[in-house]
Amino acid sequence: MAAIPSFGQLTAQAQENVEKQVTWTGSHAISPHDPSKPNVYFTRDLSPEGVQKIYQQINQGITGKVGIKLHTGEPHGPNLLPIEYIKNLQSKIPRSTIVESNVLYGSPRRETKIHRETIKINGFDFCPVDILDEDGDIMLPIPGVKAFLDKQLDNHTGKYPFEPGIHLHEIAVGKHVLKYNSLLVYTHFKGHTSGGLGGSLKNIGIGRASGKVGKRMIHGEGWSRGKGFLERMVESGNATVEHFKGHITYINVLKNISVDCDCAGASAAKPTCDDIGIIGSTDILAADQACIDLIYFF
Repeated sequence: MAAIPSFGQLTAQAQENVEKQVTWTGSHAISPHDPSKPNVYFTRDLSPEGVQKIYQQINQGITGKVGIKLHTGEPHGPNLLPIEYIKNLQSKIPRSTIVESNVLYGSPRRETKIHRETIKINGFDFCPVDILDEDGDIMLPIPGVKAFLDKQLDNHTGKYPFEPGIHLHEIAVGKHVLKYNSLLVYTHFKGHTSGGLGGSLKNIGIGRASGKVGKRMIHGEGWSRGKGFLERMVESGNATVEHFKGHITYINVLKNISVDCDCAGASAAKPTCDDIGIIGSTDILAADQACIDLIYFF
């Protein structure tokens, strides 16, 4: 068996060649590449050109009309990514549009009209922005949840490891989602007060749910946190992954990494770790896990 190189060696190799293939096991990076595992691409080039290089490695399934799902943030957020990163990338993706959804909590982004003012304040008005739930919702199915839960019954105790009644079999999203053939999930990777981390999963699991209905389905009454909330966020994210299956890809930018999400606005905590680089993958779990590994081991 080949010796496992140090993490520093692997990231140095990735910096030299963005096409270098590294396998992420869930807690370690190993080489050589295992073709049975998802590809994850990494560069330390934190620039518009770095974002573009990563995108070129993971855009094979991106066709037709393209939605770019990002988090526009609350007004004047101090940790927002440089606008040039996404402005440059969007200009090079034919038929692409930024897509967002309204929020549930008290915020200027709760209603479409004021949400658009925030989008302008934060600099995202360089291209069309489609607020997906502006004209109402549709329900996206979440395939496999019921079949999965039905298999979890412990035949010995007769109990389920999952709390009954808290899981989702469908999720409300903005009806404009039906306009799009593909989805690029562009994420500022950072912390999040409810989700623990704000990666690609949070970006679509919460961010793609409609403001008045979908986000309430995930949060539940009383803004509960913990196991039930996290499982519903995963289920919601799975609905989007399955809807765009084969035509969805993920970029996570590890810069201005605060414990707070950009939804904290001007009061967000200062970054608590160094800037790292950019991750790209067509696998959502691999993309987010790679970012966690980089933060803990970089």
